[in-house]
Amino acid sequence: MSLDHAILGFLNYQPFSGYDLKKIFDTTVRHFWPADQSQIYRTLGRLAGQGCIRMEKIEQTSRPDRKVYHITEAGRRELVGWMTTAPPNDPARSAALVQVFFAGQLTDKQILAKFEEFAFMMRGILKLYDDLPEKLDEYAQVVGSPRETFFWRSTLDLGKRTMRANLEWAEHIIAQIKKGQVPRK
Repeated sequence: MSLDHAILGFLNYQPFSGYDLKKIFDTTVRHFWPADQSQIYRTLGRLAGQGCIRMEKIEQTSRPDRKVYHITEAGRRELVGWMTTAPPNDPARSAALVQVFFAGQLTDKQILAKFEEFAFMMRGILKLYDDLPEKLDEYAQVVGSPRETFFWRSTLDLGKRTMRANLEWAEHIIAQIKKGQVPRK
C-alpha cells in the first residue's frame, strides 16, 4: 500500500485538509499505516502535481487560509485501478526478529528481559486497538457507509489477531526460558 493511495481513499469520501487527514490517519489506519504530518503534505503536493487531487483555498479571517483537498476523476481512476490489482507483495522486514535471530549470543537474563519487553509492548498495542472502535465510529459517521465500516473493522480485527499471536509467541518463549528449556551455548 502506498501513502498516495491511502490519501486518495480518504479524499474519495470527502474533501479534507492536510491537518484533517493526519487526524484521520491517527484514528483509523495507524495500526497498519502510520504517517506523519510532513509525509502527508509532501504526498498531497505530489498528488496535486499528478492531477489526482486539487487544492481549494478557503479564506478565513482569524486564521491563515485553509487548504482543502479534493480528489479528481484522474485520482479516482488511479485509486480504483490500484485497488483492483493484485495486492502488493511487500517483503516482510522486522528489526525485532533480527534481534531474536541473534539472541543466542545473549544471556538468558538478557533474553528474558527482551521478551518480557516485547510482551509488554504487545499488550500495550492490544489496549490501543481495543480503544480504536470508538474512534472508527467517529469517522464512520462522516462516511456514512456500513460497508466501509465493515472493512475498516476487518483491518482492526487482523491487527488484533496478529498482536495476540505475537503475544502468545513471546509468552511461550518466556515460559521456555523460565523452565530452563533454552539450550545453553
